[in-house]
Amino acid sequence: MSSGGFHVHGPHDHAVEHATHGQHDDHSSSHGQESNGSSMNKIAMFTAIVATVGAIFSYMGGATQANAGLMKNDAAIKKTEASNQWNYFQSKSTKQSLAELARDLTPAETEKAKYQGKIDRYEKEKNEIKAVAEKLEADAHAFDQKSEAQMHQHHRWAQATTALQVAIALAAIALLTKKKWLEYGMYGVAAVGLGVGALAALHI
Repeated sequence: MSSGGFHVHGPHDHAVEHATHGQHDDHSSSHGQESNGSSMNKIAMFTAIVATVGAIFSYMGGATQANAGLMKNDAAIKKTEASNQWNYFQSKSTKQSLAELARDLTPAETEKAKYQGKIDRYEKEKNEIKAVAEKLEADAHAFDQKSEAQMHQHHRWAQATTALQVAIALAAIALLTKKKWLEYGMYGVAAVGLGVGALAALHI
């Protein structure tokens, strides 16, 4: 459409003219529209990809948190079992002490031999109980360490997810405002999120 010799070129005019004549009447306007559309498409694609990756990171964060809770529970169970073994050990120690006292007080050699047999048995049982208790304590410590490692990984996943959510928010604002610096910002924040996610995957 033209007015006073000035040609006004709309998007629909361009589409019709391009289809019928295979040429552009206003190259600069067309280029600007195509550039803007391309930028919007890139941001839309970026948002979809980041949202997908963010969902994966969120799932991994929840899984590691659940694992940390299970391992902490296992550690608590092992600590309780170890405590029970130490109580059993203490009971044997008390019986051994009483047997030693009875051995020292009795005048009969046969009685002394009988009590000595009990003392030797208690000592053997104590050593076995001690070995079991120490093993349970070591297992509890190992579970605690694994739980802490899983929680550290969980925090990494959470940080990565948060960064990607911020990147998506910046992408939405960039679409509305068409500010180029916001596009750069969303790419930068997304890169940070992906980097932290990589650290989480590598258990760093």
